[in-house]
Amino acid sequence: MRDEPSAFDSLLHRSPSTRIVWGLDRIALILDAVGSPQNAFRSILIGGTNGKGSVAAICEAVLRAHGTCTGLYTSPHLIDTSERMKVDGDSLDEEFIERCAREVLPAAESADATFFESLTALAFLAFARAGVETAVVEVGLGGRFDATNVLRADACVITGVAMDHSDWLGETLAAIAAEKAGIIKPATPLVTGELVPEAEAEIASRAIELDAPRILYGRDFDIADVRTGRAGTRFVYRIDRSGPQSDRCPVELDGEAFALPLPGEHQARNASLAISAASAAGHALRVGPTRSALRAMHWPGRLQVLGAGPATVVLDVAHNPAGIESLVRALDPLALPAPIVGLIGILGDKPWREMLEPLVRRLDTSVLTVPPSAPPSRAWDPEQARKVLAGGAVEVVAGFTEALDRALELAGSGTVLVTGSNHTVGDALRGLQTRT
Repeated sequence: MRDEPSAFDSLLHRSPSTRIVWGLDRIALILDAVGSPQNAFRSILIGGTNGKGSVAAICEAVLRAHGTCTGLYTSPHLIDTSERMKVDGDSLDEEFIERCAREVLPAAESADATFFESLTALAFLAFARAGVETAVVEVGLGGRFDATNVLRADACVITGVAMDHSDWLGETLAAIAAEKAGIIKPATPLVTGELVPEAEAEIASRAIELDAPRILYGRDFDIADVRTGRAGTRFVYRIDRSGPQSDRCPVELDGEAFALPLPGEHQARNASLAISAASAAGHALRVGPTRSALRAMHWPGRLQVLGAGPATVVLDVAHNPAGIESLVRALDPLALPAPIVGLIGILGDKPWREMLEPLVRRLDTSVLTVPPSAPPSRAWDPEQARKVLAGGAVEVVAGFTEALDRALELAGSGTVLVTGSNHTVGDALRGLQTRT
């Protein structure tokens, strides 16, 4: 006789993970049914096109280093769903999660909730039950109608706006920015990264309408003396003490040098956003704990460098044109051994032509493949992609294990760059783990 599925498994299979239904009604019904746990802790809500997961992870680490009991909710995961929710830096105990899931499941079924709505409600209940003081929460998609937007939030972050998910968020940067601006709360500090003018106008308009103080990268805080390489990134955090929001920035950290083991200049910017967000939410930051938190950062799949026999493997979850642009820009400082062979798997609903061309130009050889964890409805056709590429050494190996083997063979003692989607990176990490 087959065992009954756990409540947690039932939540994860409430509906296909690719199903998106706009609106906050269902998540609100679930949370009301389990006692409104989202109101039991303070929170920082982080949206944006790229970098929001890194900003969330860094922000949580900084708060935890200052003695705050933290919750961290991010998406998507690379290998296992447990990666998405953590308390004080640790994955949650299976029995504890199952107890929480038993409370959430009836309400999720009654509301006909999606996978993401169910998991978000579960995370918020788990955080409340675990005594979390401040949760750092990454927006899933967009902002205005994302399930995470039920949070009241003590500070909000928009890391940046670029073209992505156009079928859901809009065909222009202004339209996408308007959706992301939906997380802004009345009279609540808003920290923003670098924004193109079209996005800046939309977000500024919404912040002014809601009387939300804006703390801007490049005006109220920024970074200087950035040095990056394979071992990580060093930078100086600076604030404008004469600026309109200087009282919301961590004055003690002004002019201090920090280091984190995440390569790429963009990670220095992400760290500055994380620091500014923690401070804007009312946390008094000190130099020592902040420095320790950054120095100990671990965030897989973001220019992550591993060894795999004679080859160096770099894994990066770049999944849209802006992400690929940052990735290509970050490769030179890594001084990677040649040849550099790409193992690339992109989802079919992404603008893969725009993503592939700058990436393939930078690589010596590319192997196009299909990550097995990607939903079949979102699978791309790598053979079609190969045909439209103009120039560059490109192979197609549909089977993922065989593609990974081929990339390692072509690289020899050089480098394999795994990228294109979270699925591709997660499947490669899983495959590499079985070889050790």
